[in-house]
Amino acid sequence: MVAANLIDLDHLLADPIFDPERCSVGFHLLHGWEAGLAYLAMMLVPRWWVRALGAGAFWHLTVDYGDCVMQTLP
Repeated sequence: MVAANLIDLDHLLADPIFDPERCSVGFHLLHGWEAGLAYLAMMLVPRWWVRALGAGAFWHLTVDYGDCVMQTLP
């Protein structure tokens, strides 16, 4: 599941690479809703490592979404 953090490599394609005011979810390629559906589908694959990667990546999106929600609070 730790390897699921590799989805953050898509941050290298952004300009600037890091922006503390930017919400990752919906902005980066591997942080969109399509990717989220793919991560959920990966949890249905019978191989344990695919399920673990899908679960970790989906958890990563969930945490990033929570960060986005916290950014919008006053």
